[in-house]
Amino acid sequence: MKITKVDTYVVAMPWKNWLFVIVHTDEGISGVGEATVNAFARTVEAGIREQESLIIGRDPFMPRRITEAIRRDLYTDGGQVQGCIAAAIETACFDIMGKALNVPVYNLLGGKYRDRIRTYANGWYRGERTPENVASCAKKAVAMGYTALKFDPFGDAYRVMSRRDEDISIEIVSAVRDAVGPDIELLIEGHSRFTVATAITLGYRLQPFRIGWFEEPVPHHRISSVVEVSRHVPVPVATGESFHSVAQFAELIKYDTVHILQPEPMSLGGIQSAVDVAAMAEAHNCMISPHCAQGPIGSYISLHIAAAYPNCYLKEHFDEFEVDWVKDLVKGKMRHEEGHLIIPDTPGLGVELNIEMIKKHLSNENRFIALFKPGWERRDQYGDE
Repeated sequence: MKITKVDTYVVAMPWKNWLFVIVHTDEGISGVGEATVNAFARTVEAGIREQESLIIGRDPFMPRRITEAIRRDLYTDGGQVQGCIAAAIETACFDIMGKALNVPVYNLLGGKYRDRIRTYANGWYRGERTPENVASCAKKAVAMGYTALKFDPFGDAYRVMSRRDEDISIEIVSAVRDAVGPDIELLIEGHSRFTVATAITLGYRLQPFRIGWFEEPVPHHRISSVVEVSRHVPVPVATGESFHSVAQFAELIKYDTVHILQPEPMSLGGIQSAVDVAAMAEAHNCMISPHCAQGPIGSYISLHIAAAYPNCYLKEHFDEFEVDWVKDLVKGKMRHEEGHLIIPDTPGLGVELNIEMIKKHLSNENRFIALFKPGWERRDQYGDE
C-alpha cells in the first residue's frame, strides 16, 4: 500500500481555524487527520505541500518512518508547526492501518484498557469575565453531566497582576466552587501567563478551593520555572500541552515535581509521540491528560490514547461547547454519558469528515484566539456564531 495524495481543508471557526487532512492510498483506503495549531493553520498546510516528496509513495503502515523523515531528516527544528505537519500525516496513517486491519486505533496501541474515560469540560465559560456569569455557565456545564471543569479566570493577565485583577480572578474561582459544590473537580488554566513569583502567589490563593490542578502557570519553554513553581505551590501543577518533543517531557520528568503531563498529539508529532510520553509517564508514576482543544478529529485521536493507556487521568472535551454546525463536520458522534466519553469500537479512528459541510465553512482569513487581549473568553471575535 502506498500514499498517493494528501487533501487539506482549513475550516473557519468563530474563534480559530482548524486544519483537517485526508491521506489517500493506491488501495482505495483513506485516513483522516488533524493539524490545528492556533494561528498557523495555513503555515502547516503549506508545510505539508512543501514536504510532499517525503510523504507521497510512502507505506502508511510505517508511520514512524514518515514522521522521522519529516522531523529528523530535514535537520530543521520547526517546533509546533513541524510537529503538526508530521501529526497530520501520521494520525491519518493510523486511521488507514485500523481500517485496513478492521480494528480500532487503540488496538494498535496495545488494546483497550477501559470502556470509557472521564472527561472535563472546556470552552463552557464564554461571556463576560464576572463571578456571576462564570458561575452561571458552570452550573449549566454540570447539568450536562460533567464532573470536572477547566477554565482560565485570569483575563488578559501577562506576567503580573494588579491587586484588584488578582482578587477578581480568585472571586471567579470562589463563585464557581460555590455554584457547583465540593465534588466537582476544578482545573485552573494559566496559559503560561505568569512570572514564578506571581504563579506561586496564585497557587497559595487557589489552595482553599481544592483544585485538581494549576495548568501551565508559567511559560512552558522555561522548564526550570515550571519546576520552581511546582515545588513551592500547595496545589498540583499540570503542563506539557505546548511541548513539541518527547525530550522536553523527559527533561521535566527528571525533576519529579510535576506528575500530570498533558501531551498534545498534534504539536508533538502524532499518536506515537504521545504514547511514548504516556509510557514514560507510567514509568515515573505520573498521569497523563492529553491536551485536546482543537477540532473533532483531534478529539478522537486523544480518545484512542486514553482508551489504551491506564495512566490517563482525564480527557479534555470542547466539542459540546462549539457552534451548532460543528457536529455536522464529521460523520459519527462521540457518546457522552454521565461525565464520561464512551470508547468506540469502529475501525480506525471511528470518524470521517463530512466534506460537503466542510466546504461550506472553508476559511478565507487567518483566525486565531488572542489570549492576551481583553474579552478573549467570549471566543466571538469573528462574529459568525
